[in-house]
Amino acid sequence: MKILMVCLGNICRSPMAEGALKSKLKEKNIEAEVDSAGFEPFHKGDPPDPRAVETLSKQGIDISGQRSRLFRVRDFDEFDKIFVMDSINHADVMALARNDTDMEKVDYILNQVFPGEDREVPDPYHGGPDGFNKVWELLDKATGNIADAIHRKNLSS
Repeated sequence: MKILMVCLGNICRSPMAEGALKSKLKEKNIEAEVDSAGFEPFHKGDPPDPRAVETLSKQGIDISGQRSRLFRVRDFDEFDKIFVMDSINHADVMALARNDTDMEKVDYILNQVFPGEDREVPDPYHGGPDGFNKVWELLDKATGNIADAIHRKNLSS
């Protein structure tokens, strides 16, 4: 299983989602690849926002080594599932989809908590630490549900 998390700059939400899911998969001894990407080239190659690093560090998760990268069309070939954080990310990813198979891989991450509601993970970039804590709470639940679903699937295989 290969999963990609996508947000705008790939320095806040998607690195947090990547780190959270990697941690949960490790806890369950699940082999999977998790990565993250964005669409804003301004942050390409940058580490995650220090507030994102600090928020996850408080949870025992180190994301300081991640580096921002841009979403690529070949990500549709390399990943089984692509989770987006909001409607802009969704539109950006879908605009690059080549066919129905690509489109079927894309979903809002919060649909893992609120099925079919296409709820957005708020962007905490222009706010303070409270925004990052709220994002953590949402992503913690969503990535927990993703890890549980993968675990159940592996048990039934």
